Amino acid sequence: MPSTVKSLKVTYNDVSEKNTFTNGDTVTGQVVLEVTKDCKAESLYVKFKGKADVLWSERHGQTTVVYHSKDKYFSIKHYFIRDGNATDDDQSLLTNQHGETYSNILAPGSHVFPFTFQFPLQEMPSSFTGSVGKIVYLLETQLSRSMRIRSKDTIKIPFVTQAVPTTLQEIMTPQHESKDKKMQWFNSGTVAMDVKLEKSGFLQGEGLKVLAYIENNSSRDIKPKYCIYRKHSFFARGKRRLDTKDLFKEVGEPIPPSTSQTVTRVITIPHDLEPSILNCKILKAEYRIRVYLDVKYASDPEIKFPITILPAAQATALASSLPATSAGFEFGSFGFQNPPAWETFSQQEQQQQPVNPPPPYEAYGMYPSLMDFGGKR
Repeated sequence: MPSTVKSLKVTYNDVSEKNTFTNGDTVTGQVVLEVTKDCKAESLYVKFKGKADVLWSERHGQTTVVYHSKDKYFSIKHYFIRDGNATDDDQSLLTNQHGETYSNILAPGSHVFPFTFQFPLQEMPSSFTGSVGKIVYLLETQLSRSMRIRSKDTIKIPFVTQAVPTTLQEIMTPQHESKDKKMQWFNSGTVAMDVKLEKSGFLQGEGLKVLAYIENNSSRDIKPKYCIYRKHSFFARGKRRLDTKDLFKEVGEPIPPSTSQTVTRVITIPHDLEPSILNCKILKAEYRIRVYLDVKYASDPEIKFPITILPAAQATALASSLPATSAGFEFGSFGFQNPPAWETFSQQEQQQQPVNPPPPYEAYGMYPSLMDFGGKR
């Protein structure tokens, strides 16, 4: 026996070529209900909501512990057909194009119910999908009939936040760190590096410039290497679940023994790299760049910097928000023809640091140690 309800679908109309929405955008769409014979509906509604959800389980001996957390941003419901006994009086009842309420008796055929919602102007994180957590914005429709199983349909809406997920000062703050290492075993001498990033925040598709002064006083060639990896953190019941992954690596030219070089590397941030998420209570999506020297038969000296990836759509907003002295900000080269000795170089660079130092390490959350990557890389 064929079902009375042939199909129930909710769709929305694209507003841009990239099919993404942001704060304050209007969402228009329609619920399409197709029935094969006369159908009496108790209620038919469409709901617009945004939420974050984290869920995972762990085995502790013979016990399985479930970790679950939710964060709700908004929920708006519009009825097309409403049960007279409904208690949620704060939800609106939509009318047709003639301003009349929809009949609860549906004739055979296809019925279209248009609707309009608006994304709240409040700060909310961008859409996200991780291993054990997600941030979703979706439309949900439901048809209820007496003594029948409810019919449902949902569709996700891609959302990119308009809010900058960290302060402008943090985004534009240069980062600088030095490290040296004495070689042992099959190698001898020392290697040292002084590394700077021009800033801390980068747009999708932007070039990330790494400046490094490297001294190779060892007995072997060394190669500068660069790795950008992401770190997803999920929080529930006072516990954190960590998921890290290398995204892409680049290798520089070898630096011979008993030489020093100033190396510039520009790494292009992929256009489709998901933005950092730092404004959600129960999950975070963060990035770091690891700059290290590949030394044979020795552990690699390394420096890590936290970086923030911003949506390319925020380029205009960021440019207009920056002070005049920062909008055209360029991170200059080291500025010398013959690099001085390592100690002198470090002193000069320290004197050139801004009055306000970079944010403390802890400000970016806990990052994994080398052991999180299975040892040396």
